Amino acid sequence: MNMDSILLVEDNVDDVALTKRAFKKNNIPNEVVVARDGVEAIQYLLGSGDNAGAANHKPPAIILLDLNLPRLNGLEVLERIRADERTRDARVIILTSSRENRDIEQGYRLGASSYIRKPVDFDEFVTAVGRLGEYWLGLNEPPPQKSAA
Repeated sequence: MNMDSILLVEDNVDDVALTKRAFKKNNIPNEVVVARDGVEAIQYLLGSGDNAGAANHKPPAIILLDLNLPRLNGLEVLERIRADERTRDARVIILTSSRENRDIEQGYRLGASSYIRKPVDFDEFVTAVGRLGEYWLGLNEPPPQKSAA
Protein backbone atom coordinates (compact mmCIF):
# COMPACT_ATOMS: atom_id res chain seq x y z
CA MET A 1 0.00 0.00 0.00
CA ASN A 2 1.22 3.48 -0.91
CA MET A 3 2.49 5.21 2.27
CA ASP A 4 2.23 8.76 0.97
CA SER A 5 -0.19 11.07 2.72
CA ILE A 6 -3.87 11.48 1.89
CA LEU A 7 -5.24 15.01 1.56
CA LEU A 8 -8.80 15.15 2.86
CA VAL A 9 -10.54 18.36 1.80
CA GLU A 10 -13.56 18.49 4.10
CA ASP A 11 -15.09 21.25 6.21
CA ASN A 12 -17.44 19.10 8.30
CA VAL A 13 -15.58 18.06 11.48
CA ASP A 14 -17.86 15.03 11.94
CA ASP A 15 -17.10 13.81 8.40
CA VAL A 16 -13.37 14.32 9.03
CA ALA A 17 -13.58 12.21 12.19
CA LEU A 18 -15.67 9.52 10.47
CA THR A 19 -13.28 9.35 7.51
CA LYS A 20 -10.22 9.04 9.77
CA ARG A 21 -12.03 6.35 11.78
CA ALA A 22 -12.92 4.47 8.60
CA PHE A 23 -9.27 4.56 7.47
CA LYS A 24 -8.20 3.22 10.86
CA LYS A 25 -10.83 0.42 10.79
CA ASN A 26 -9.50 -0.59 7.36
CA ASN A 27 -5.87 -0.57 8.57
CA ILE A 28 -4.91 2.18 6.12
CA PRO A 29 -1.87 3.70 7.84
CA ASN A 30 -1.34 6.70 5.54
CA GLU A 31 -1.19 10.07 7.28
CA VAL A 32 -4.37 12.05 6.65
CA VAL A 33 -3.77 15.77 6.12
CA VAL A 34 -6.95 17.84 6.44
CA ALA A 35 -7.76 21.04 4.57
CA ARG A 36 -10.97 22.58 5.93
CA ASP A 37 -11.86 24.60 2.83
CA GLY A 38 -10.94 24.97 -0.83
CA VAL A 39 -8.49 27.81 -0.32
CA GLU A 40 -6.61 25.84 2.35
CA ALA A 41 -6.41 22.86 -0.03
CA ILE A 42 -4.94 24.93 -2.85
CA GLN A 43 -2.49 26.60 -0.47
CA TYR A 44 -1.37 23.18 0.79
CA LEU A 45 -0.98 21.72 -2.70
CA LEU A 46 0.68 24.73 -4.31
CA GLY A 47 2.59 26.08 -1.32
CA SER A 48 1.04 29.52 -1.03
CA GLY A 49 -0.54 31.59 1.75
CA ASP A 50 -0.07 29.93 5.15
CA ASN A 51 1.75 27.07 3.40
CA ALA A 52 4.27 29.21 1.50
CA GLY A 53 7.26 27.05 0.70
CA ALA A 54 5.36 23.87 1.48
CA ALA A 55 4.97 22.84 -2.17
CA ASN A 56 8.33 21.11 -1.71
CA HIS A 57 6.58 18.37 0.27
CA LYS A 58 5.78 15.14 -1.52
CA PRO A 59 2.34 15.31 -3.19
CA PRO A 60 -0.40 13.27 -1.54
CA ALA A 61 -1.12 9.75 -2.80
CA ILE A 62 -4.75 10.76 -3.25
CA ILE A 63 -6.89 13.83 -2.70
CA LEU A 64 -10.36 13.20 -1.25
CA LEU A 65 -12.37 16.25 -2.23
CA ASP A 66 -15.76 17.29 -0.92
CA LEU A 67 -17.77 19.58 -3.20
CA ASN A 68 -19.60 21.71 -0.66
CA LEU A 69 -16.75 23.78 0.76
CA PRO A 70 -16.47 27.34 2.04
CA ARG A 71 -14.43 30.02 0.22
CA LEU A 72 -13.72 27.86 -2.86
CA ASN A 73 -16.00 24.94 -3.73
CA GLY A 74 -14.71 21.50 -4.66
CA LEU A 75 -15.23 21.92 -8.40
CA GLU A 76 -13.23 25.17 -8.33
CA VAL A 77 -10.49 23.38 -6.38
CA LEU A 78 -10.45 20.58 -8.96
CA GLU A 79 -10.22 23.09 -11.80
CA ARG A 80 -7.21 24.76 -10.15
CA ILE A 81 -5.54 21.40 -9.45
CA ARG A 82 -5.83 20.42 -13.12
CA ALA A 83 -4.65 23.85 -14.31
CA ASP A 84 -1.31 23.70 -12.46
CA GLU A 85 1.56 21.65 -13.87
CA ARG A 86 2.60 20.50 -10.37
CA THR A 87 -0.77 18.95 -9.55
CA ARG A 88 -2.24 18.20 -12.99
CA ASP A 89 -1.76 14.42 -12.62
CA ALA A 90 -2.91 14.18 -8.98
CA ARG A 91 -5.44 11.46 -8.22
CA VAL A 92 -8.51 13.41 -7.12
CA ILE A 93 -11.47 11.46 -5.78
CA ILE A 94 -14.61 13.47 -5.22
CA LEU A 95 -16.11 12.17 -1.97
CA THR A 96 -19.37 13.98 -1.40
CA SER A 97 -22.99 13.63 -0.38
CA SER A 98 -24.14 15.36 -3.58
CA ARG A 99 -26.36 13.23 -5.79
CA GLU A 100 -26.74 15.94 -8.42
CA ASN A 101 -26.07 14.66 -11.96
CA ARG A 102 -24.62 18.05 -12.91
CA ASP A 103 -22.01 17.71 -10.12
CA ILE A 104 -21.02 14.25 -11.34
CA GLU A 105 -20.83 15.39 -14.97
CA GLN A 106 -18.89 18.56 -14.14
CA GLY A 107 -16.56 16.68 -11.79
CA TYR A 108 -15.54 14.25 -14.51
CA ARG A 109 -15.38 17.00 -17.14
CA LEU A 110 -12.93 18.89 -14.91
CA GLY A 111 -10.76 15.80 -14.50
CA ALA A 112 -11.89 13.92 -11.38
CA SER A 113 -10.30 10.49 -11.13
CA SER A 114 -13.41 9.11 -9.44
CA TYR A 115 -16.71 10.26 -7.92
CA ILE A 116 -17.96 8.54 -4.79
CA ARG A 117 -21.15 9.39 -2.93
CA LYS A 118 -20.76 9.21 0.83
CA PRO A 119 -22.94 6.43 2.21
CA VAL A 120 -25.15 7.57 5.08
CA ASP A 121 -24.61 4.39 7.11
CA PHE A 122 -21.23 4.24 8.90
CA ASP A 123 -20.67 0.52 8.16
CA GLU A 124 -21.30 1.17 4.47
CA PHE A 125 -18.91 4.12 4.67
CA VAL A 126 -16.22 1.94 6.26
CA THR A 127 -16.67 -0.59 3.44
CA ALA A 128 -16.49 2.17 0.80
CA VAL A 129 -13.30 3.61 2.34
CA GLY A 130 -11.77 0.13 2.46
CA ARG A 131 -12.44 -0.38 -1.24
CA LEU A 132 -11.19 3.10 -2.01
CA GLY A 133 -7.97 2.46 -0.11
CA GLU A 134 -7.48 -0.98 -1.64
CA TYR A 135 -7.83 0.33 -5.17
CA TRP A 136 -6.30 3.82 -5.08
CA LEU A 137 -3.53 3.11 -2.56
CA GLY A 138 -2.84 -0.51 -3.46
CA LEU A 139 -3.84 -1.63 -6.93
CA ASN A 140 -3.81 1.59 -8.96
CA GLU A 141 -0.49 2.57 -10.47
CA PRO A 142 0.06 6.34 -10.17
CA PRO A 143 1.76 8.35 -12.93
CA PRO A 144 5.54 8.54 -12.49
CA GLN A 145 6.75 11.52 -10.50
CA LYS A 146 8.30 14.20 -12.68
CA SER A 147 11.83 15.00 -11.64
CA ALA A 148 12.68 18.59 -10.82
CA ALA A 149 14.51 20.24 -13.70
